Amino acid sequence: MPTGGIRQGSGSQNMNIGHFYGKIVDSKTNKGLESVTVQLLGNKFDTATKKMKEVILSTMITKANGDFSFDNLTVFGNFKLKTSSLGYKALQKQISFGIKMPQGGGQAGNNMQQLLGMVDKDLGNIKMEEDATNLGNVTVTASSRPQFELGIDRKVFNVDKNLVSTGQTATEIMKNIPSLNVDIDGNVTLRNAAPTIFIDGRPTTLTLDQIPADIIDKVELITNPSAKYDASGGNAGILNIVLKKNKKTGYNGGIRTGIDSRGKINFGGDLNLRQNKVNISLNGNFAERKSVSTGITERANILTTPSKVYNSTDGTSNGNFKFLRGGLDYFVDNRNTFSIAGNYVRGTFSSEQTQRVDSTIKSVFTSYNNILTNSSMHFENVGGQFSYKHNFAKNGHNLSADVNYNSSRNSNNSSISTQTYNADNTTKGQALLQQTAGSGTNKFYTFQADYENPIKDDSKFEAGARGAVRDFTNLSDQYRYNYATGQYELVPIISNRYKFNDQVYAAYSTYTFKAGKLNYQLGLRAESSQYTGTLLNAKGADSATYKVSFPLSLFPSAFITYKVTDKQDFQFNYSRRVNRPNFFQLMPFPDYSDPQNINIGNAGLKPEFTNSFEISYNNAYKPSANFLASLFFKHSTNLITRYVYRDKNALTNGDSAYFNTYINADNSYITGLELTNKMPVTKWWDLTLNANLFYSQINATTAATGSTPAQTLSNSLVSWFAKMNSTFKIAKGLSIQFSGDYQAKSVLPPSSGGGRGGMGGGGGMMFGGPQSTSQGYNLPRYGFDLAIRKDWTWKNGQSGSLTLGMNDVFRTQVFKSYSESTFFTQNSERRRDPQILRLNFSYRFGKFDATLFKRKNTKADQSGGQDMMQQ
Repeated sequence: MPTGGIRQGSGSQNMNIGHFYGKIVDSKTNKGLESVTVQLLGNKFDTATKKMKEVILSTMITKANGDFSFDNLTVFGNFKLKTSSLGYKALQKQISFGIKMPQGGGQAGNNMQQLLGMVDKDLGNIKMEEDATNLGNVTVTASSRPQFELGIDRKVFNVDKNLVSTGQTATEIMKNIPSLNVDIDGNVTLRNAAPTIFIDGRPTTLTLDQIPADIIDKVELITNPSAKYDASGGNAGILNIVLKKNKKTGYNGGIRTGIDSRGKINFGGDLNLRQNKVNISLNGNFAERKSVSTGITERANILTTPSKVYNSTDGTSNGNFKFLRGGLDYFVDNRNTFSIAGNYVRGTFSSEQTQRVDSTIKSVFTSYNNILTNSSMHFENVGGQFSYKHNFAKNGHNLSADVNYNSSRNSNNSSISTQTYNADNTTKGQALLQQTAGSGTNKFYTFQADYENPIKDDSKFEAGARGAVRDFTNLSDQYRYNYATGQYELVPIISNRYKFNDQVYAAYSTYTFKAGKLNYQLGLRAESSQYTGTLLNAKGADSATYKVSFPLSLFPSAFITYKVTDKQDFQFNYSRRVNRPNFFQLMPFPDYSDPQNINIGNAGLKPEFTNSFEISYNNAYKPSANFLASLFFKHSTNLITRYVYRDKNALTNGDSAYFNTYINADNSYITGLELTNKMPVTKWWDLTLNANLFYSQINATTAATGSTPAQTLSNSLVSWFAKMNSTFKIAKGLSIQFSGDYQAKSVLPPSSGGGRGGMGGGGGMMFGGPQSTSQGYNLPRYGFDLAIRKDWTWKNGQSGSLTLGMNDVFRTQVFKSYSESTFFTQNSERRRDPQILRLNFSYRFGKFDATLFKRKNTKADQSGGQDMMQQ
């Protein structure tokens, strides 16, 4: 137990023998209260300021009969005792042993005998009064949390009260998070790059649309990750999703259900049981989805013979997914905890898409195609984590280790019928019939150990090691119907089968310390990786293999926070990161699966390195109000970007075709300003405004390729987007949330695309949507969501809520893009799922001890040093 470290004279070296004890009881019944949080505070000498300051000496939880006890205390000086418990008024009182420092002389021996008789002090029964305004379950307590918080290396957004995402997925939550952009396919970007997705501080193979929104507690934006985290990700940050997990003594849980205007239902529930040394949690969810999308693409080919292609698309997808997550914590004792957690996700979707493609040559309409695509898809994800944490005697001194396993697999089948018609509507030959049979697996293993040691009250050392191994396979067989044989036949040249193994090994250390009003966190990470890609033949055997090894690289980071007052601070941070090319970007073999856009990798790609700088200012300028401003600058060398050229097509005996590949741009930089302000306009209206302004510049020089001459390419653009979130408290238990966003013209992300990770929308374009090269941009768009909720609170900790919401209420969300190359210009326009009405009901129940059970931080609560720095 910490001694408290009260600064003493030379005669007090062995005076840490004091003992306070007592009992916390209900003021009305005089019965002991279990699990009350009891804190003992005392004065301590601060070496930085050379002054005494009040600090928490020890914290404990009362036993079943209300007893508490503090040992090994200095017997001199004054103390403060604080008690807190949900459902009771907080209490604090001044206490002391009533002993003065022994004086020299003949009476010293007698004084010592008297002192020894006073070192055990019974504080008696301390009565706590019920607080009627604080009765209820955990959801009431959570509402007092600020909407966003600034940590030493992250911004935390508490989203458990977000109305417009009720009954949906994590994708819809991200639409309301400042600084994040979400496109029509659910792809999330942070500062114009795709962030790495974490769940509870660890990597995952789950996609955002596979995570129910109702189980998410908060979202952490780590825009500039420190040395503790993987250096991979280039100029993107980390999006850490923290799931709800209750550790209160007793049991509690809830059920929820809903339906939307397309007749699709969702239902789920959660249960948490904490008894003695065991905490068990279980969460399940089932959701049906129907997605409807429309799109138009116009391409003008700039060739010797000019031509145009007009493509209109309508798609509908139907399906469902199930989510199950469970966990068990075993508290061996106060210093050792074992935890195990697992999740299982399964989904099935089918889609139908119709396309009409009109072709015009020299302004003369020549022909059109009618394309019908039917497809089905199934995905499954299994994940597990086993972790151990040991707390040493000193508070905050701990060692932890965990093993994570995530595995996903998917299968998909599609049939495509393409009938070509002449301008006079007569058929042009027989229909082209195609089938695709695909499947894939992704296995992700991570092993990590972390050590944390607060050397002093104002400094901390952290170190750790991590290994990550990923095995990925993908099979896609393309078949065409042979009218002569009456059978579908495999076409090897447009099929692809491959696998890759990716291994990253790293070690890091950080040192956090405080000097006056300045807090520092300095870190260094060493990381190396190796990559093996293999093409497979039709029998699954290896046919071609290539290996790429990236040598050991160092990645420093620095975070400096200046605390102006208790309510405002400045922060500066820096980090170096890397983006290593992936399988598709490296694979030097053509992929003919889309004859209109042949993809080929570049085995000579180099890793992309980014230096990131950020300055933030946070000001809680009045109660329930918060202003956050961030200025950032990122400079990248060898930026990996897409590039389109024209060359001979081996599939069509030498005819020319477009080839999409990747190159290292010379350099790029992005600078931007983010402003977020949350304020209570009136007692019944809370308003959050967010504005993001950024400038991006990409410079690329290409060598001659095939028939394409050497080129100098560059693209720059100033862009901005804004978000608004209003919450109106109409009456007791009745609230309305109205949110909106506006996205101005922006550069196409260097590596966009990819869809929604298995949800499928049937909205894919014939040319793969916007051509993501160093040339292109997204056009402006805007939209609004609306939701209203009624809350009820009953006796015994029961509560319920009914939420009615609609997305894109004014039907204004249209995603438009423009892209160009030396050979064509292209405009794309897509719309997806406007004006869907959703009705959701949730009910919570439980009987548990009325206190927040606070243990030392678990691995899922990676504060990055902010807890210590906020002392």
